[in-house]
Amino acid sequence: MKIQAICRADARALPGKTSKTGVFKHAVNGPVMVDVQGIVGDAVCNRKHHGGPDQAIYAMGSGDLDFWTGDRGHPIEPGFFGENLVIEGMDSAALCVGDRLELQQVTLEVTAARIPCATLTARVGDPHFAKRFREAGHPGVYCRVLQTGMIEAGESVTLIPYAGTKLPIPVILQRFRPNRLTQEECAAFLGTPLAIRFREMIA
Repeated sequence: MKIQAICRADARALPGKTSKTGVFKHAVNGPVMVDVQGIVGDAVCNRKHHGGPDQAIYAMGSGDLDFWTGDRGHPIEPGFFGENLVIEGMDSAALCVGDRLELQQVTLEVTAARIPCATLTARVGDPHFAKRFREAGHPGVYCRVLQTGMIEAGESVTLIPYAGTKLPIPVILQRFRPNRLTQEECAAFLGTPLAIRFREMIA
């Protein structure tokens, strides 16, 4: 696997809205610094639901973008869903919480699936998109940064599978309704390095 694109955004408003968002990301050239909060210089506007150390990087795989290109009937450009990284040879549907992505300097740990929100729905321009996004199972993944450093498009990425309890990314999309999880499911979710926002909703 390798980095296909690194994406970031300036804050801007959705059409017809006054509040700003960082969802309109685009690919950038050259080396980029990654710290514990994510891509340096990337806009994160709604910090109640986005950003922070456990959701510092949002990554999608080329497999995810290929799926959505077929589903939507037009090419999906890197950054369209607000992702920071597009990783060639990766598909988020095959990842689990706790899997690690090792780059030359940077190490990322998968913490959660992207859950569709009103901003994503507005970005796509389809009021029914959130339901489709959940059903499809190709949401991309949030990651925490275990090792900071510089990254650049074209560098290799190594997947290190998590050795503990397996929580597949599609399962989070299908089952994550905190008031509907069984006790066994809650224990399984909390037995992984799941993002803090998700852990708090379960607890």
